[in-house]
Amino acid sequence: MSRACENTVVVGCGAVSVDFLAIVAAYPKPDEKIRTTSFKVQGGGNTGNALTCASRLGLKPRIISKVADDTQGREVLRELEADGVDTSFMAVSLEGTSPFTYVIVDSQTKSRTCIHTPGYPPMKPVDLPKSSLLTALHGAKIVYFDGRLHETALVVAHEAVKKNIPILMDAERLREGLDDILKLADYVVCAAQFPQAWTEASTVPKALVCMLLRLSNIKFVIVTLGKDGCIMLERSFNEGPSTEEMEVDRLLESLETRKNRSSHIPTCITSSVTKLHAEGIGTVCGKLYVGTAENVPPSELIDTTGAGDAFIGSVLYAICANFTPEKMLCFAATVAASKCRAIGARTGLPYHTDPRLATFMK
Repeated sequence: MSRACENTVVVGCGAVSVDFLAIVAAYPKPDEKIRTTSFKVQGGGNTGNALTCASRLGLKPRIISKVADDTQGREVLRELEADGVDTSFMAVSLEGTSPFTYVIVDSQTKSRTCIHTPGYPPMKPVDLPKSSLLTALHGAKIVYFDGRLHETALVVAHEAVKKNIPILMDAERLREGLDDILKLADYVVCAAQFPQAWTEASTVPKALVCMLLRLSNIKFVIVTLGKDGCIMLERSFNEGPSTEEMEVDRLLESLETRKNRSSHIPTCITSSVTKLHAEGIGTVCGKLYVGTAENVPPSELIDTTGAGDAFIGSVLYAICANFTPEKMLCFAATVAASKCRAIGARTGLPYHTDPRLATFMK
């Protein structure tokens, strides 16, 4: 673990759940009856998973979310606490039900299908007293949101801004209240479909330029692409008179040609500081990065559930440890690949002592 990260507090606000993971030989056809090849019950939810990852890497996470006082809710809390996540800011409803998700893992295609049932009653700002909020944020290096519990999340985000605590936003898909927090965010990590869905741009690179133009606080935005790695656009303030201007799609194409196709370990290719132009959208000064995923052999690839959460937990750590962008993207890809070698979102999450992470933790 990086010495810079010892006892570093991070706060996350968002989803927790119980995942019922059914592994099947192939996804069933309508009206078909099949059997699982294996089954696992495990804690889930984007924020629960990302903070579990961050804790195993060496951070001190505090979580803001809500469960009911039922068997599933108690198990969610127990599992998070066992992994070193501080649950003292969680709301527990005496009545209602805790959130849960049915996850069907297709062994043939290595895909997963999620059917989520939200908890009831939902979390509201009244569930987080001001004194608890201030205590939760005390000493925090960064605050993370997954787009859920938007009313409570916005209260937390505004308080974080007052205290100059940077915000990392997980933009998985369009959600109610998401834009309000995006406007306050310093860093954004997106799922593959989000940038174009949010901006209506014709390509992902154009969409990333559009996001930086619309969201003036953003230092970088990353879009994760599964086995195809990721793309990152970092804002630059070092524009000089000689800074080259280039069409962003063309720049991405040129970086893609430099990928080392024979490498099995994650790599990162980067541009110089460039005026990135998106036709019909505008121009932003920044650096474009292309990160590759680890090439996991098919025999070792078990389940992709929570791979994005593992990536985000790693980015949280990387920001706290002041990693370079290149090191951060390779680190996050390595952690996500480790997760994919086991069933569920948490089983395969590595600890900071894992030999596969040794080169990053020096």
